[in-house]
Amino acid sequence: MITLSTASALGQSQAAPQIADTHTLICFSHLRWNFVFQRPQHLMSRFAADRRVIYWEEPEAALPDCDPALGVRTCAESGVIVVTPSLPESLDEAGREAALKSLLDGFLAGEQGPFVRWYYTPMMLPFSRHVASAATVYDCMDELANFRFAPPQLLDLERELIAAADVVFTGGYSLYEAKKDRHPNIHPFPSSVDRAHFAQARAMDAIPDDQAPIGRPRLGFYGVIDERMDLELIAAVADAHPEWSIVMVGPVVKIDEADLPLRANIHYVGGKSYDELPVYLGGWDVALMPFAINESTKFISPTKTPEYLAGGRPVVSTPITDVIRHYSDLEAVFIADGQAAFIEACEKALALSRTEGDWLGQVDAKLANLSWDITYARMAGLVREAVKVPTAGPNIVKAHNKKTYDYLVVGAGFAGSVLAERLASQHDARVLVIDKRPHIAGNAYDHLDEAGVLIHQYGPHIFHANSDEIVDYLSQFTEWRPYEHRVLAEVRDQLVPIPINRTTLNQLFDLDLQTDEEAAAYLASRAEPVAEIKTSEDVVISAVGRELYELFFQGYTRKQWGIDPSGLDKAVTARIPTRTNTDDRYFGDKHQIMPKNGYTAMFNRMLEHPNIDVLLSTDYKDIISEVDAGHIIFTGPIDEYFDFRYGKLPYRSLRFEHKILDEEQFQPVAVVNYPDPQVPYTRITEYKHLTGQQHSKTSITYEYPSAEGDPYYPIPRAENQDLFKKYEALADATPNVTFVGRLATYRYYNMDQVVGQALATFRRIDAKRSADAAASAGTVWTEAAE
Repeated sequence: MITLSTASALGQSQAAPQIADTHTLICFSHLRWNFVFQRPQHLMSRFAADRRVIYWEEPEAALPDCDPALGVRTCAESGVIVVTPSLPESLDEAGREAALKSLLDGFLAGEQGPFVRWYYTPMMLPFSRHVASAATVYDCMDELANFRFAPPQLLDLERELIAAADVVFTGGYSLYEAKKDRHPNIHPFPSSVDRAHFAQARAMDAIPDDQAPIGRPRLGFYGVIDERMDLELIAAVADAHPEWSIVMVGPVVKIDEADLPLRANIHYVGGKSYDELPVYLGGWDVALMPFAINESTKFISPTKTPEYLAGGRPVVSTPITDVIRHYSDLEAVFIADGQAAFIEACEKALALSRTEGDWLGQVDAKLANLSWDITYARMAGLVREAVKVPTAGPNIVKAHNKKTYDYLVVGAGFAGSVLAERLASQHDARVLVIDKRPHIAGNAYDHLDEAGVLIHQYGPHIFHANSDEIVDYLSQFTEWRPYEHRVLAEVRDQLVPIPINRTTLNQLFDLDLQTDEEAAAYLASRAEPVAEIKTSEDVVISAVGRELYELFFQGYTRKQWGIDPSGLDKAVTARIPTRTNTDDRYFGDKHQIMPKNGYTAMFNRMLEHPNIDVLLSTDYKDIISEVDAGHIIFTGPIDEYFDFRYGKLPYRSLRFEHKILDEEQFQPVAVVNYPDPQVPYTRITEYKHLTGQQHSKTSITYEYPSAEGDPYYPIPRAENQDLFKKYEALADATPNVTFVGRLATYRYYNMDQVVGQALATFRRIDAKRSADAAASAGTVWTEAAE
């Protein structure tokens, strides 16, 4: 089956084949399918386009003498199978749970598992926790525990559900911030919008029969009318402006209709279908969100905000955190706290609705990349990733019944993934790959951010190589796009090429060097003799002199390494060439390419072999007693493996600050370096240059070097190498463990070098296997001859 690739789902020109996850999805929801068309309906309808989707509803009450039963129907528009249990009211809680479990088991007996279990409520976990799952998803739309009549056991069940989930989504950023520390694979997905559907309101000619007699101006609300409504606020608006008509569209739930404010100019027209909403919205002048500020609205991210705006209506809202966060910068969105302020905001919104200003253009730009299609594509990718590389699974069992593997690979980055793939595909070995992080691909991990831009989570990763063998190997798992990396440095308020070339010199020093020979002579005139080149400082000063050293290298290196270049090994700056021509490419390798669909997609393909199991968010020390592996391949920090027996090996770390900008392009190249020591970050990366993605927004990352955090760069000093040698001796003396990769060998490798090291390691394993087999065959022949 062909599905949209990450890139093409975002509007790029080509789709690429990916391995599809076609497991049946069963969605357990507290919201009825035909109640209001919102998040579950949008997402499940889209999932149903490429898989079977079962939507399990809340039970309906049956007559006391009726047996538990199921109503099953297929939604004609989407193909979603809607299942509605009916239970006699006489059942107690235990009886209800037993009946629901029996109904569910009977229904699923005719389905092909395992399933993707998707929960909108933890309350359905007790009768479904036993269902065999390929992945478990918790899409937490709201903080249900804060709602009126929330069951007391809800919080305990939510804790269990979060622990069982492979991936967690939240209905907004406030909810994400409240729960982000509770799961390693949690992602915010605020409300999206079907822009084309609601944009009909901008030119709507039809007038609903129950709205036509209502006078204008009309201020309207649609949605569930429940405890989240500030009823006194609605009354205050009606009283302040009796000439205004307030239209309330939606069902009344969990509150007494007798409590609704009754005024001649307040009109309750009941619930309407999703298709009818633009018709009502098109007849309003201003759209309202009169939410009460209480526990039930603390984390909401109202879907109606972008819907109202897509319909071309100014919006007046009480101060809901996520509305402020996402929409307060728009002229058409008014945030008001208190009755007087809300009434004044309605007056301003009404005046705005009668103007021809550019506020609609602002709205369209804001909503340009907000859609349920994009949200679905991102969610589907994360679910597919969870299915392919589950955080837990049936292949890992408790210590009393150990699972046997030929190899345990610690680390799902390049070194571990390449070796896992080679061992599984070439030796038919059973391999378990584990990683501390909640994802595969190591530092090369990329994903779509909140705007739908593909970013590298751990800073830019640019693939370049001279080896045909390495590129040919990786080409089994990805297509490529050509990309030649160019870097600029901000020096003396100019952006100039780095590595230094003739253009750099001409631009920086107002020169007119025309040939390589002239540039070489100029650099030679600035170079300073160094008796013995030992440090990074020596390398640069001997090549280009002190001024260029201080402008380009000294400050940057101090920030990057926390050490002056005079204290670093010469290898650090020896990696960076100085050119006399105008070649502004950062690398000169034969192959300069990027994985067409991203690194994570490439790793997914690499690890999809049926002999490979993957376990994420897992430390090998926590799983080693539950796994019987013939050999360990360790790609983590070598000092950690030996419990830091001789002390920690020094590393330099990084802190990344990711930002989404409401503009198409931020800087002229992918990476701009900042050598100035007064600037706290070392570089800014803009990813669309790397990926070729077309998008109206852009995403950038600021990099801040740090002494604390994940280990990225071994600090190249003699005393650190001496310490590593002690650990290397321990590694050499440790049987049945192979140490490979950057961290395990305490060396800074480019990605191609790590792949090359892993392939070379496999060749050694392969040669030893062949030798052992030959020796074993010789022994058998000798015994037979005797």
